[in-house]
Amino acid sequence: MFNRLTKPERFHNFINYFLENMPEAETELHYGSPYELLVAVILSAQCTDKRVNMITPPFFAKFPDAETLAEAGQEEVFGLIKSCSYPNNKTKNLIGMAKGLISEFNGIMPSDIDELQKLPGVGRKTANVIASVVYNKPAMAVDTHVFRVAARIGLSTNAKTPYETEMQLIKYIPENLIPRAHHWLILHGRHVCQARKPDCPACGLKDFCKYYQDKQQTNYFFSPTT
Repeated sequence: MFNRLTKPERFHNFINYFLENMPEAETELHYGSPYELLVAVILSAQCTDKRVNMITPPFFAKFPDAETLAEAGQEEVFGLIKSCSYPNNKTKNLIGMAKGLISEFNGIMPSDIDELQKLPGVGRKTANVIASVVYNKPAMAVDTHVFRVAARIGLSTNAKTPYETEMQLIKYIPENLIPRAHHWLILHGRHVCQARKPDCPACGLKDFCKYYQDKQQTNYFFSPTT
């Protein structure tokens, strides 16, 4: 009754489902340049994309590039981003990022993940987003949605850190699909497989989802009718 799939089989089903149902997938953050995307991704930490997309238009009107942001004062940056989470830290990181982008990279966004992480406020997840979205590199950014959904489906196993999840995902996903797979997992986690109440009945992955299979098996064995 309960189909136990191998990991390669789960990846095969996952990829085929999204290639058929969401062949194109992209970030929900609004941006017009690599600089704008990096600002938006820094702002998005522990904050919704909807909120970030409300903050960035006036922000980019005031600071359209790294040069203007590098010269900004903390109070004026804070005033524009104070409605997002952790505005104090993000203010320092945004100004530091802009200064680093000018001084270290002559204002040109690097494509290398290690180089990107030299910028203030840029960790591995953010660096992977830039490498993937801007440069279409096979980089898998693992945020809370990707971490959760990959584990529930059964794409990752016993991963304790985002890095462990990343390594397991890129092992089985073809390089050319990694940038899209990142968005597949994020969007699925945001709109269907939510943290507190996953919408399993509406989920197109439930036939091969480990979380759903485990839940059904538990209900079967502990049902009063069995």
